[in-house]
Amino acid sequence: MTGADRDRGRVSLFLAIALFAVLAIIGLSADAAGRLRTQQRADNLAAEAARAGGQEIDIELAMSQGLKVVDMGAAATAAVDYLRRAGVTGNATWITQGAGCADTARCLRVDVQMTYQMVMLPVFGFPETVTVNGSATAELLTDEDI
Repeated sequence: MTGADRDRGRVSLFLAIALFAVLAIIGLSADAAGRLRTQQRADNLAAEAARAGGQEIDIELAMSQGLKVVDMGAAATAAVDYLRRAGVTGNATWITQGAGCADTARCLRVDVQMTYQMVMLPVFGFPETVTVNGSATAELLTDEDI
Protein backbone atom coordinates (compact mmCIF):
# COMPACT_ATOMS: atom_id res chain seq x y z
CA MET A 1 0.00 0.00 0.00
CA THR A 2 1.47 3.31 -1.02
CA GLY A 3 1.32 6.59 0.94
CA ALA A 4 -1.32 7.97 -1.43
CA ASP A 5 -3.58 4.97 -0.80
CA ARG A 6 -3.40 5.45 2.98
CA ASP A 7 -4.49 9.13 2.73
CA ARG A 8 -7.46 8.37 0.51
CA GLY A 9 -10.70 9.44 2.25
CA ARG A 10 -9.08 11.65 4.90
CA VAL A 11 -9.69 14.84 2.94
CA SER A 12 -13.36 13.92 2.55
CA LEU A 13 -13.76 13.44 6.29
CA PHE A 14 -12.06 16.79 6.98
CA LEU A 15 -14.30 18.57 4.45
CA ALA A 16 -17.42 17.02 5.95
CA ILE A 17 -16.50 18.20 9.44
CA ALA A 18 -15.47 21.65 8.16
CA LEU A 19 -18.70 21.98 6.18
CA PHE A 20 -20.73 21.13 9.28
CA ALA A 21 -18.85 23.81 11.26
CA VAL A 22 -19.30 26.42 8.51
CA LEU A 23 -23.04 25.69 8.31
CA ALA A 24 -23.32 26.02 12.09
CA ILE A 25 -21.57 29.41 11.97
CA ILE A 26 -23.81 30.60 9.13
CA GLY A 27 -26.88 29.40 11.03
CA LEU A 28 -25.74 31.13 14.20
CA SER A 29 -25.13 34.36 12.30
CA ALA A 30 -28.45 34.26 10.48
CA ASP A 31 -30.49 33.46 13.58
CA ALA A 32 -28.59 35.95 15.74
CA ALA A 33 -29.32 38.69 13.20
CA GLY A 34 -32.99 37.67 13.08
CA ARG A 35 -33.24 37.69 16.86
CA LEU A 36 -31.62 41.13 16.96
CA ARG A 37 -34.12 42.46 14.39
CA THR A 38 -36.96 41.07 16.50
CA GLN A 39 -35.48 42.74 19.60
CA GLN A 40 -35.33 46.07 17.75
CA ARG A 41 -38.91 45.67 16.57
CA ALA A 42 -40.08 44.91 20.12
CA ASP A 43 -38.32 48.02 21.46
CA ASN A 44 -39.69 50.16 18.63
CA LEU A 45 -43.25 48.92 19.13
CA ALA A 46 -42.97 49.60 22.86
CA ALA A 47 -41.79 53.16 22.20
CA GLU A 48 -44.56 53.77 19.66
CA ALA A 49 -47.18 52.42 22.06
CA ALA A 50 -45.86 54.62 24.87
CA ARG A 51 -46.09 57.67 22.59
CA ALA A 52 -49.63 56.70 21.58
CA GLY A 53 -50.58 56.46 25.24
CA GLY A 54 -48.99 59.82 25.99
CA GLN A 55 -51.36 61.54 23.60
CA GLU A 56 -54.41 60.66 25.65
CA ILE A 57 -55.55 63.76 27.51
CA ASP A 58 -58.67 64.29 29.58
CA ILE A 59 -60.95 65.75 26.89
CA GLU A 60 -63.61 66.94 29.31
CA LEU A 61 -61.11 68.93 31.38
CA ALA A 62 -59.46 70.31 28.26
CA MET A 63 -62.80 71.49 26.84
CA SER A 64 -64.23 72.94 30.04
CA GLN A 65 -61.16 74.53 31.65
CA GLY A 66 -58.51 74.49 28.93
CA LEU A 67 -56.25 72.25 31.02
CA LYS A 68 -54.30 69.51 29.33
CA VAL A 69 -54.05 66.66 31.80
CA VAL A 70 -53.13 63.13 30.85
CA ASP A 71 -55.96 60.64 31.34
CA MET A 72 -53.90 57.88 32.93
CA GLY A 73 -56.46 55.12 32.39
CA ALA A 74 -57.00 56.03 28.74
CA ALA A 75 -53.25 56.31 28.17
CA ALA A 76 -52.56 52.78 29.38
CA THR A 77 -55.52 51.45 27.38
CA ALA A 78 -54.36 53.27 24.23
CA ALA A 79 -50.86 51.82 24.57
CA VAL A 80 -52.15 48.26 24.94
CA ASP A 81 -54.58 48.77 22.04
CA TYR A 82 -51.70 49.96 19.87
CA LEU A 83 -49.78 46.79 20.65
CA ARG A 84 -52.83 44.63 19.98
CA ARG A 85 -53.34 46.26 16.56
CA ALA A 86 -49.64 45.66 15.81
CA GLY A 87 -50.19 41.96 16.54
CA VAL A 88 -48.03 41.63 19.66
CA THR A 89 -48.72 41.12 23.35
CA GLY A 90 -47.66 43.54 26.02
CA ASN A 91 -48.75 45.70 28.91
CA ALA A 92 -48.55 49.30 30.07
CA THR A 93 -47.91 50.36 33.66
CA TRP A 94 -47.55 53.70 35.38
CA ILE A 95 -44.37 54.50 37.26
CA THR A 96 -43.81 57.68 39.22
CA GLN A 97 -40.11 57.53 39.97
CA GLY A 98 -37.03 55.51 39.24
CA ALA A 99 -36.49 53.10 36.35
CA GLY A 100 -35.76 55.90 33.91
CA CYS A 101 -38.42 58.26 35.22
CA ALA A 102 -37.66 61.55 36.98
CA ASP A 103 -38.82 61.88 40.59
CA THR A 104 -41.54 64.41 39.79
CA ALA A 105 -42.68 62.95 36.47
CA ARG A 106 -45.42 60.59 35.46
CA CYS A 107 -44.14 57.91 33.13
CA LEU A 108 -45.84 55.22 31.12
CA ARG A 109 -43.77 52.06 30.79
CA VAL A 110 -44.68 49.66 28.00
CA ASP A 111 -43.36 46.09 27.89
CA VAL A 112 -43.66 43.94 24.76
CA GLN A 113 -43.10 40.23 24.29
CA MET A 114 -42.44 38.75 20.85
CA THR A 115 -41.36 35.35 19.56
CA TYR A 116 -38.62 34.80 16.99
CA GLN A 117 -38.84 31.63 14.89
CA MET A 118 -35.31 30.22 14.42
CA VAL A 119 -34.41 29.32 10.84
CA MET A 120 -31.17 27.34 10.84
CA LEU A 121 -30.20 26.47 14.39
CA PRO A 122 -32.99 23.96 15.14
CA VAL A 123 -31.20 21.65 12.71
CA PHE A 124 -28.29 21.63 15.18
CA GLY A 125 -30.48 20.94 18.22
CA PHE A 126 -31.31 24.50 19.33
CA PRO A 127 -34.91 25.46 20.23
CA GLU A 128 -37.22 26.45 17.37
CA THR A 129 -38.44 29.67 18.99
CA VAL A 130 -36.92 32.34 21.22
CA THR A 131 -38.91 34.83 23.30
CA VAL A 132 -37.73 38.42 22.99
CA ASN A 133 -38.73 41.24 25.35
CA GLY A 134 -38.75 44.94 24.55
CA SER A 135 -39.62 47.96 26.66
CA ALA A 136 -39.85 51.73 26.55
CA THR A 137 -40.74 54.49 28.97
CA ALA A 138 -42.44 57.75 27.99
CA GLU A 139 -42.35 60.71 30.36
CA LEU A 140 -45.73 62.39 30.04
CA LEU A 141 -45.66 66.17 30.04
CA THR A 142 -48.59 68.58 30.04
CA ASP A 143 -48.75 72.35 29.75
CA GLU A 144 -48.10 72.78 33.46
CA ASP A 145 -45.01 70.52 33.35
CA ILE A 146 -43.22 72.53 30.65
